[in-house]
Amino acid sequence: MQSAATIHTLPIRTPEGVTFSLTLAGPASRFLAFLVDLCCITALSELAKKITEAFGAAGADFGSALRVVLFFVIMVGYGIACEWLWRGQTVGKRMLRLRVVDRQGLRLQASQIITRNLLRFADSLPLFYLVGGLTSLVNRQGQRLGDIAANTVVVRTAELRQPDLDPISKGRFNSLAQYSHLAARLRQRVSPKTANVALQALLRRDQFDPVARVELFGEMAKHFRELVEFPAEATEQLSDEPYVRNVVEIVFQTK
Repeated sequence: MQSAATIHTLPIRTPEGVTFSLTLAGPASRFLAFLVDLCCITALSELAKKITEAFGAAGADFGSALRVVLFFVIMVGYGIACEWLWRGQTVGKRMLRLRVVDRQGLRLQASQIITRNLLRFADSLPLFYLVGGLTSLVNRQGQRLGDIAANTVVVRTAELRQPDLDPISKGRFNSLAQYSHLAARLRQRVSPKTANVALQALLRRDQFDPVARVELFGEMAKHFRELVEFPAEATEQLSDEPYVRNVVEIVFQTK
């Protein structure tokens, strides 16, 4: 019999040998997030209703048809738009500190977001998410039908806390920190999961095979460079591992 810790966490091991765990969201927090999102959808639907009333002169049938189309677009498009723009979060998920992620820890793809949101109609049958709720209760990773089809899970996003950075920084000069506006943008765009993986990789760097170590920090540095572009004078003297170290210092910075 598996322990509760095993059931409520999702362990992920990267090809480079870095292992980390994601805390799965429980049914209560997901339900509360759903209620918040339902309020947002209702508000948008009421706004759409008022807009369609302006087309009443064109005929009652046309106005009714337009309302149905707009309601469908809002129901499906709300989740797709929010989860794409906010990297797996809606308004409700942001408030409850939840996030949709790929089950293997890979980057969430647009096709996955579309799939899980299109299947909300199946999860909502026969009413008020009965099918989806029952499926998530019996599924070991809390997946509803949409998550199973899209190969996604909903996890809790822990708040970043200031770790002990002395083992990796040791008072080294951080050439990225002098660009405060870019540093702030970096802290905004790096997810807690990615920040923790990078930190753990730095702390365990001496345990990696040399080739794997170079490849790992190369991939991480490439990812961070794509998030925020710093001036050449701040990065031209940095190899991949020091670049990742500087990013981690900025992300976990409290002042």
